[in-house]
Amino acid sequence: MGTTRDEIVTATLAVLDEHGLGGVTMRTVAARLGVQHNTVRWHASSKGRLLELAADELLAHCLDEPLPEAFPDRLKELSRRCRAALLSHRDAARMVAGVFAAEPHTLRYADTVIATLLAAGHTPCTAAWTHWSIFYLTLGLTQEQQAAQETAPALPPDQVPAGTYPALAAALPYVGPDNFDQRFEFALDLIINGLPRTEGPAGQSAASTPAGGPDEDTRDARSGPGGTG
Repeated sequence: MGTTRDEIVTATLAVLDEHGLGGVTMRTVAARLGVQHNTVRWHASSKGRLLELAADELLAHCLDEPLPEAFPDRLKELSRRCRAALLSHRDAARMVAGVFAAEPHTLRYADTVIATLLAAGHTPCTAAWTHWSIFYLTLGLTQEQQAAQETAPALPPDQVPAGTYPALAAALPYVGPDNFDQRFEFALDLIINGLPRTEGPAGQSAASTPAGGPDEDTRDARSGPGGTG
């Protein structure tokens, strides 16, 4: 029986764990499987395509377990699972950030996140942009976390003396390698708490206003198709 696409994706993730993103090539994946280079190329026409398939596989199990029903607990749990999936493989966040994986697992995850926001009464625009904001947050923070596992902290204390950088020096204890979880939860709460209030029953495409109420410009804009949820 020939080598399957699933076996190639599994081998790609294994090479990623062993050698990092720079070590993932068509030939290293083929060597791990003990097959010819053309066998891998049959399933993935280029290294970029190989990375797209591997990136999609990372999100394959984010929806396996039941999710909370209530908002925003459901959105938070989805976001935590995405981050956990990226942390499960070396350089995974950097790999995902470098490709556009419009593949089934990735699309299903995005659809579930956006559906969660729509069901909470947010407009399609707000739902989509909130999903992208959280996803980019997750990618960025996870890349930093994975890099910190292999290198020294980006700002050691001797580089930010209090006499020269007093604000940075005061904040330095809160950006170390031991508080990525807290930083993620803090940023996630900022995004969710900053969502506009919704009007109307959950599940409808309801109009919404910023927390301080609409100003003269947004009062008219929110009713049209270009209004920001």
